Amino acid sequence: MTRLSVLDRSLVRAGQDPARALRETVRFARQAEELGYHRFWVSEHHSVPGIAGSAPTVLAAAVAAATTRIRVGTGGVMLPNHRPLVVAEQFGVLEALSPGRVDMGLGRSVGFTGGIRQALGHGLDEADDFAGRLAELLGYFTGKQTTYPGVHAWSAEGSRPEVFVLAMGAGAEIAAGLGLPLVIAATPRMAEAVAAYRASFRPSEWSAAPYVMIATNVAVAETRAAAERLQLPDAWSTAVSRTRGEFPPLSPAAEILALPLTDRERRALDRARAGQVHGTPADVAPALADLVRQADADEVLVTMTTFDAEERLDSYRRLAGIFGS
Repeated sequence: MTRLSVLDRSLVRAGQDPARALRETVRFARQAEELGYHRFWVSEHHSVPGIAGSAPTVLAAAVAAATTRIRVGTGGVMLPNHRPLVVAEQFGVLEALSPGRVDMGLGRSVGFTGGIRQALGHGLDEADDFAGRLAELLGYFTGKQTTYPGVHAWSAEGSRPEVFVLAMGAGAEIAAGLGLPLVIAATPRMAEAVAAYRASFRPSEWSAAPYVMIATNVAVAETRAAAERLQLPDAWSTAVSRTRGEFPPLSPAAEILALPLTDRERRALDRARAGQVHGTPADVAPALADLVRQADADEVLVTMTTFDAEERLDSYRRLAGIFGS
C-alpha cells in the first residue's frame, strides 16, 4: 500500500504571529500521528514574512518530542545554506534522541534574494557543488568522509537517519548516483524524471533499491467547491509572491474571492493552482492513484495548508480515510 505523509511549512495566518504558526505545526504533527500518517516533515525558508519554518532541525526536534511513533524529518534542509559537518551533527543529535524515527530530507535551493544569501553567507555557486557537499555529509555518518581528513561528526557517526533528496533534473541524477531515495513534485515532467532516476539508480548502503516519494497539494472536502476553496489561501499567497516578490500570511478564502484581480494576478493564481488535487473522496482517490501510477511512487507527501486549521484537519482526516491510514 502507498504510504501517506505530511509536509508542513508553518505558514503564518493573517492576524497571527510566527510563534503561533510554529506551535500550530507541533500540534498538527500530533494530529497527523493520530490519523496514521507515516512521516511529518518541516521545511526551511528564510526571511519570508508568511512562512515561520526557518530552522527545520530545531522544529523537527520539537515535533519528535511531542510525538511517539510518526517519523519526523525535513523537507528539506537546503544543503547549500549550511556546512555539511553542522548538518551531520544536527541530525546525529536528532537520531540519538529519537532513534529510528528521523528523516534527513535535503534540497539544493539557496536563499531567494541576494540579501538573504549574503546574510546566510552562501552564494548561488554553492548549489553547483550539491553532489560534493552531499557526499561529504553522508561520509560523516559512515565515518568515510575524506574532504577534511581527521574531522568527525561524532554525534552522527554510525547512526542512520533515512536520507532523501528533494530534486528534479540534475538533483534526481545525483540521488540515483548516490543510491538515495527521491522526493519529487508532481508535475508534467515527473514521470520522465522518475524513469531516468530508476534507470540510473545505484544501490548503496543507504538504499538497496529506488524509492520515490511524490509531493503534491491535496484537499478533500464534502464538495468539490469546498475542497477548491481550501487550497485558495496558499495559492493566493504564492501568486502574490510571484507578482509582488513577497509571500504574505494566509488570508481567508472569502476575502480572496472578493478581490478585484488584475489579469496578471489571475494568471499567477491559475499557475499556483495548476496540478493541485482536490474534490470529494470519490474525486481524489482516482486522481491520486493516477499520480502514483505515473511515477510508480512508493509514497505521497501532502503539502496542503489553508486558513482555517480545523478545515485543514478535516481534509487530512478524509484523505487518511481514502488511503486506509
